[in-house]
Amino acid sequence: MIDEDPYLWLEDVTGPAALAWVRERTAETERAVVCDPGFAALKAELREVLDARDRIVYPRRRGPYLYGFWQDAEHVRGLWRRTTLAEYRRPEPVWEVLLDLDALAEAEGEPWVWAGAQVLYPEYRHALVTLSRDGADAVVVREFDLADRTFPADGFRLPEAKTSVAWIDRDHLFVGTDTGPGSMTASGYPRTVRRWRRGTPLSEAELVHEVAGEDLSTAAWRDHTEGFTRDFVVRQRDFWHSELSELAPDGRLLPVDVPADAWADVHREWLLVTPRSPWLGHPEGTLLAFRYEEFRAGDREPVVLFAPDAHTALTGCVWTRNHLILEILHDVAARLEVLTPAAAGDWHREPAAGLPPLASATVTDTDPDSDEYFLDVTGYLQPSTLYRGEIGGGQEVVGRAPARFGTDGLSVRRHFAVSADGTRVPYFVTGPAPESGPRPALLTGYGGFQSSLTPYYSAVRGRAWLARGGTYVVANIRGGGEYGPQWHRSALRADRVRAFEDFAAVAGDLVRRGLTTPSGLGIEGGSNGGLLMGAMLTRYPHLFGAVVANVPLLDMLRFHRLLAGASWVAEYGDPDDPADRPHLADISPYHRLRAGAHYPPVLLTTSTRDDRVHPGHARKAAARLRELGHRVFFHEQTGGGHSGASDHEQIAFHEALVHTFLRLHLAVE
Repeated sequence: MIDEDPYLWLEDVTGPAALAWVRERTAETERAVVCDPGFAALKAELREVLDARDRIVYPRRRGPYLYGFWQDAEHVRGLWRRTTLAEYRRPEPVWEVLLDLDALAEAEGEPWVWAGAQVLYPEYRHALVTLSRDGADAVVVREFDLADRTFPADGFRLPEAKTSVAWIDRDHLFVGTDTGPGSMTASGYPRTVRRWRRGTPLSEAELVHEVAGEDLSTAAWRDHTEGFTRDFVVRQRDFWHSELSELAPDGRLLPVDVPADAWADVHREWLLVTPRSPWLGHPEGTLLAFRYEEFRAGDREPVVLFAPDAHTALTGCVWTRNHLILEILHDVAARLEVLTPAAAGDWHREPAAGLPPLASATVTDTDPDSDEYFLDVTGYLQPSTLYRGEIGGGQEVVGRAPARFGTDGLSVRRHFAVSADGTRVPYFVTGPAPESGPRPALLTGYGGFQSSLTPYYSAVRGRAWLARGGTYVVANIRGGGEYGPQWHRSALRADRVRAFEDFAAVAGDLVRRGLTTPSGLGIEGGSNGGLLMGAMLTRYPHLFGAVVANVPLLDMLRFHRLLAGASWVAEYGDPDDPADRPHLADISPYHRLRAGAHYPPVLLTTSTRDDRVHPGHARKAAARLRELGHRVFFHEQTGGGHSGASDHEQIAFHEALVHTFLRLHLAVE
């Protein structure tokens, strides 16, 4: 299989033969799973939860208004709306509808999906609205007038592409987009960024910066902060290395001299840097602050704002006008700190109190002109509470999600499994007490791209799994960011197997604790987590009773040639590099499938409109499993993009499909 691939024809996304195969396999799965008597009732129950009108609307502050996007049973594609803070505080706020996507989709005959908007500071009258066709990453961009609630005839418009765009001022944009051959990188992102003036053809836009075809992308943006207006350009060499520069008025790039693997941000007079490798005598994962102009003049003496330790990592930081909020994980439980710069160069530090144990706390929005913030606090059994506050001025509850499933007899516990190399791997168990005996359990994980899995309340998971007697488990394996850059780097490239070993250790620990049995343990993951599921299927099939891989990455010898795959070479390695190819062949689930193995039943799901992880990964693996005589179920949505679903109907269908499949194939011994 390494040298020859008989299923390359399934990589033809919309080819007639490939789509005929997709329809046949999808129909088989629907006959086996969707036709189960419990499927329709579960789907209806999940749709009811998703469409509930008492959900929290998470607002975005833009001047005097709070903006939010809303979907329900009557507005399947959704409404972009805004209201005032006074209205938002009311039990039933009145919203001004700006854009009705259902009406737009019907008028234009296109399955539009909301992909966000940029509203021009400081007047907040003009917006750049991005619309996805059926959930794809590629978008169209249209200027929108918030006063008239129209797309002006002379407004900026960009056709469908993986575009980067940012306001400069009312009549100028920074644009990176597909303008023809050679304008996109091998990863499918913009190679150039241009300054585009209103009323002129895009082809005449002034070139600002260009990167090599093997780079990941480039982009530019303006910092509109009054008194600190600056333009910046970034060259993204790969997923983990970039070069940030200030764009001088004369067009010169003035490099910000930080390590290529560091995260860097400029806010007012401050430069913040988090290196991913030791720098200036400080370990990776440290948050350092410099005065920006002094740094440019050669000063390399930082203020240390955060120092990691073996249990604690910084996962994010967010500015208000005058303060910096740190988002911290301590053994994957949330902590917050508020930092305030002082005139003498020191920073005042104040920990945030009142967070519940084993919870997540996320700043969802701040206001650049004030010290307002919105904070979401949630946990596996704790519905979200949304707080609005002003630093130094108190905090109020502005949203509280109701409980969607019963929690009597359920608890959340944090355990640690010991991986093959002795590393302690944290995981969270939500479900009945251990003394209730082994139960069906659903284990999930991700383990890549320094992404952290933190506690959150899922009404869908609660209704579909916990309320039906199951146990839910989240494994915080290496490759993620739960313990900072080192936790990620320890499973990078040739070390990816460490993530697989961690996940297998958690599975074994669940059985050892008596929480489930191998035949009662199901696993689910998506995207890079789908690669993890493929690894579990081919390396540790005896540990599991059923496997679900959503929009998975499975062919590790061709991923770099499929859609956005070239952008992940820095994470996994380069199949064309003789030094990398052996370990990629070793971790490639598609190439490890064998006829004589005893695999548990597997469900592979994908989307025809996924333009990030190619649907060919799931298609080819399903075809290979069928050829080898294994039990495989395949389902491909025609829309939904990389998320696999773009509206509540698609989400409810997918979740009912997954949980019905698990119910049919898991049995505690």
